Amino acid sequence: MFRKVFCISLLSVGVFGFSQKKWTIQECVDYAIRNNLQVQAQMYNKDVQTKNLEMAKKEYLPSVSGTINNNANFGQTLVGTSSIRNDSYYNGANVGASMLVYNNGRLEKSIRKTGFDVEASLQDVETIKNNIALQIAQQYLNVMLNREIKKISESAMDSAQKLYDRAKITTEVGTTAQTVLAESTASLAREKQNVKTAQINIDKALFAMAQLLQLQDYKTFDVVDIPVPDKLAPQSESVEEVLNMAYTSQPVVKAAEIRIKAAEAQTEVVRTNFYPTITANAAIGSFYNNLLNKNTLGYQQDPVTGALTPIMERNFFQQYSDNFGQQLSLSANIPIFNKGITKLQVEQTKINETLAKNNLEQQKFQLKQDIQQAQFNADSNFEVYTSAVEAEKSTKLALDFAEKSYEAGRSTIYDVTMARNNYANAQGSVAQAKYNYLFSIKVLDFYAGRGINL
Repeated sequence: MFRKVFCISLLSVGVFGFSQKKWTIQECVDYAIRNNLQVQAQMYNKDVQTKNLEMAKKEYLPSVSGTINNNANFGQTLVGTSSIRNDSYYNGANVGASMLVYNNGRLEKSIRKTGFDVEASLQDVETIKNNIALQIAQQYLNVMLNREIKKISESAMDSAQKLYDRAKITTEVGTTAQTVLAESTASLAREKQNVKTAQINIDKALFAMAQLLQLQDYKTFDVVDIPVPDKLAPQSESVEEVLNMAYTSQPVVKAAEIRIKAAEAQTEVVRTNFYPTITANAAIGSFYNNLLNKNTLGYQQDPVTGALTPIMERNFFQQYSDNFGQQLSLSANIPIFNKGITKLQVEQTKINETLAKNNLEQQKFQLKQDIQQAQFNADSNFEVYTSAVEAEKSTKLALDFAEKSYEAGRSTIYDVTMARNNYANAQGSVAQAKYNYLFSIKVLDFYAGRGINL
């Protein structure tokens, strides 16, 4: 019985521990990347490009194919001005091989172009991963913000509880009016409501995080608290410094640069159509033929006796042995005139090169705007943060004065409640500004290629 209880206890602890697992930011990012449908779709696209590269490399090998023909003819066939009966059966088999010998490096250029496509698709995968990591970081910080706001609400509730306990005692002994107890009761109820609202906001943030991770069981999902410094320092990097690092580290820029190379390589591939194509061919084969309406092919006259001897048809294996043949050939396909299509194709690929270069400039311009926006957000959020810290200090001092004045009987509970609300609001403003600034810094780190680390 003891052993059963012990085993059940261990199982319960294991299940409870699993259900209470808290995710780190890195675990969230890794899980999201592994299970995100956009990442999976882009990975499939990368796999398609990889297969294209493998097929391009296989073009160096000769193509080998075999054919078997079976034909049966019945009825008359024309011979000169008359017709004869021609019932026959034909069976033939051959194996042929063909290999490209020369086309101005088409195979090598095709492999080079397809290799660029693979590299660009890899950078596309990294772009989606980075965007997911940024979304995860933003939502993670949102959870942390709501948890800090709940702590502020709980602190305010504790203060309201103390005022309520004091007002209850003083009202019962008759030193304060009944309205003081009523106001302290209402104030405590409001703070309890604020705590409940703060908890709901935490649950909402965790639910949004679980949806972002595409988790099925979101009710037990939770994340690890991260240490956040009490005091924050302004960031010192300029837009130009972050931009220079972004140009060399951001996969969206790398993908655009690689696609320029791919477009240029495609132009070189199309240009090979101006040059001759030399192909080597080799084949072996044999055949069997049978006249269905007779067993003799003709007659042979003996030179001595003059007797006619019928020439009998050879059997299947004899004919395949006697008719076995080989063939080697070298052919050249020289382009002379194809309606100017090759020239137009080259012009088309040159336009694609221009589009690829234009896309790179667009990506750089968008990246510059995003970094400028992130820099502006970081600077403005830090100013808001410093102002909120000063406001918090002032409201804390006002609350201390209000509480001391209330204890001395020189102010009312309304004054204390108002001062406490102002202080709680100021604390909430500091928390909001702090996490906004932290996210702005993480965005700049993201663009600088330093990753998302909280």
